[in-house]
Amino acid sequence: MKKVYYLKTCSTCLRILKELNLPSDFELQDIKTNPLTLEQVEELKALSGSYEALFSKRAKLYKEKGLKDQNLTEEDYKQYLLEHYTFLSRPVIVINDAIFIGNSKKTTEATKLALDES
Repeated sequence: MKKVYYLKTCSTCLRILKELNLPSDFELQDIKTNPLTLEQVEELKALSGSYEALFSKRAKLYKEKGLKDQNLTEEDYKQYLLEHYTFLSRPVIVINDAIFIGNSKKTTEATKLALDES
C-alpha cells in the first residue's frame, strides 16, 4: 500500500508532499473531508505499534479538552483518533509496510530514503 493521510488545508502537509514529489501510484486521503475509518486506524496502529504514536499532542483540542492532564490509555487514543481528524499527527505516509508519522525533518528525510528504495 502506498498512501498519505493529510490535511489539504495544512501548509506543512502540502510543503512536505511537494518536497517528497510522490509518484502517481500514491493514494492521498484528506482526513478532513474523508475521515479515518476504524479499519484504517487499526491498520495504522499495526504499522506504528501504538495508537499513541499516531496521536498529535500539539493539537489545539488536546489542550482545550485538558487531555494533557489525564492519563490516557491506548483505547483513549484510538477513540480520539476516530473522533476528530486534528488528533492525527500529520502527515502519515505508508509505503508498503513502513509508516512515517509527522512532519519532523528527520521523518521527511527517512521518507525520502524509503521512496528511493521502493
